[in-house]
Amino acid sequence: MALPFAFQERLQQMEETRNQRLTLLQAEKHVQNKKSSVLSSKISNIRSMEQRCLVLEQINAASKYKILAYKSEIESVEARYQTAAHQFRVLKSELNELEESEKEKERFYEMKNLEMKEFRENVDKCLSENRLLLKSSLEEFQTNNECLDNFGIVAVEARKTELLLVKQNLDRSLASNYQLRTQLQKQLYNSLISPEEKKMIQSS
Repeated sequence: MALPFAFQERLQQMEETRNQRLTLLQAEKHVQNKKSSVLSSKISNIRSMEQRCLVLEQINAASKYKILAYKSEIESVEARYQTAAHQFRVLKSELNELEESEKEKERFYEMKNLEMKEFRENVDKCLSENRLLLKSSLEEFQTNNECLDNFGIVAVEARKTELLLVKQNLDRSLASNYQLRTQLQKQLYNSLISPEEKKMIQSS
């Protein structure tokens, strides 16, 4: 009887030991499962952080690209501004030159007008004087014609020759004056038209 009891006690101890080990194994398994769950959660968090970092890197790259694009656009606008400013300065300089040229033309036009006016007055005066001289000479010739004699004919012929010379000089003076007038008009015309208009006239 003693042997079976001891055997049963031994079996009971072994059963208790097995149960304790099972309990420990279950506890260890539970701990391992908990550790595995925590590790999986950490890995998931790390992957989520990696995804966020990747998204942030993409956003950063896109921002850098936009910054470079804006910088290039600013440089392009600055270049266009500099070009426009240069063109404005050139146009302003050309405008000042045109205004000064117009003033010079106006002064030249006024001067030529005065010269033309003086020229007309001189021509009219010369014509009047020569008409009066011719009229006086004709009247003198008609008066002397009534008492002509042989010696008077010679004097009349001489006077006629003198009058012809006066007429020739008058014709030459008038021709010279008209030629001068034509030159003045041509100079005035050339001074009033622009170089572009001259080119158009020459090409046509």
